[in-house]
Amino acid sequence: MALRSKDLFDDSSMSFGDHLEELRYYLIRALLGVILVSIFTLIFGNKLVALVRSPIDRALIRHGLGDHRIDDLGDDSFIERFVSWTTSLTEGEKKTEEELEEEATGIRRANARLNGPQIDVQIPQADLLNALHKADPGTFPTPAATSSTDPKAKPAEITLRIRAPEFSIFREVVKKTNRPVTLNVQEAFLTYVKVALVSGVVLSSPWIFFNAWMFVASGLYPHERKFVYLYGSLSLVLFLIGAVFCFYVVFPFILEFLLSFNAWLDVQPQIRLSEWVSFAVFLPLMFGISFQLPLVMVFLNRLNIFTETVYREQRRMAILVIAALSMILTPSDPASMLLMMFPLIFLYEFGIYLCKLNPAANPFEREGELST
Repeated sequence: MALRSKDLFDDSSMSFGDHLEELRYYLIRALLGVILVSIFTLIFGNKLVALVRSPIDRALIRHGLGDHRIDDLGDDSFIERFVSWTTSLTEGEKKTEEELEEEATGIRRANARLNGPQIDVQIPQADLLNALHKADPGTFPTPAATSSTDPKAKPAEITLRIRAPEFSIFREVVKKTNRPVTLNVQEAFLTYVKVALVSGVVLSSPWIFFNAWMFVASGLYPHERKFVYLYGSLSLVLFLIGAVFCFYVVFPFILEFLLSFNAWLDVQPQIRLSEWVSFAVFLPLMFGISFQLPLVMVFLNRLNIFTETVYREQRRMAILVIAALSMILTPSDPASMLLMMFPLIFLYEFGIYLCKLNPAANPFEREGELST
């Protein structure tokens, strides 16, 4: 009988009660790790929420819905309302010099604090001269009539720069209108806690898996532990690739496709924060799980359920199944379906390659290997 190499778990022998006690020990260790990490994620929960929100915020900015400039706010009707508002103020009660100076100082401070919000208004020169003449005929004479030989010539215009702190208020209103919204008082807090706790579990998952492995490894053969080391690491890498691919590649395409319909139908989207967080957590999870396809193929091959030859012969059927799963696991839009389907087809070929590198062992040879 061939001698097996010495292993950390070779001489372990425990009763059922000992196994339960060890399970309790590793569960407590894993739980303490989750609690410690969750404390930090709760402290920096606002940063995590901002990270989860970043794809939808960038999509709204790309569509021109979330980053209006202040001079984009002013159409003709807005300018008319603003000019009539300022005119009504000048025609009201006369203010003392102290009141005017105090008001001017407050406006200057507000402008400095709000980075000088302003709009530029284009006024025909003739209209401005006529308005000044009507306001003060003694100071401003009757404007001379101007005629142009070119009927298509544009009349001369004068740019008036109007500055007021209210423009920043209008800008903030526009920005807030196109940000994710909450529909009740507690929704923001519950979303904050949800993101923090989910992040705590995700960030502490290596510690959780380590404790789970320490409990399970004592019951495995050396060759089984070797496969766990190899394919466990590969599984983690594939999951991370799928999640990152979804967050940084799939999300922009999906949001571009879906928000384009809002612009096409001329409707204003109102994104609910809690629904977006659920979507932003669910879809990367689905991509991470679906990217485990090569390992599932290798596992079925090792169990002699499917062989490399069967995988090659049933490639067309596999592509059909992948397309159906991509349609089920993604939202109801073709962009996300295709972005999941094409990588999975590539991973299917990668799974065939892994099966070729690790062909299924003959069950009789495997039984003889275990007996030795």
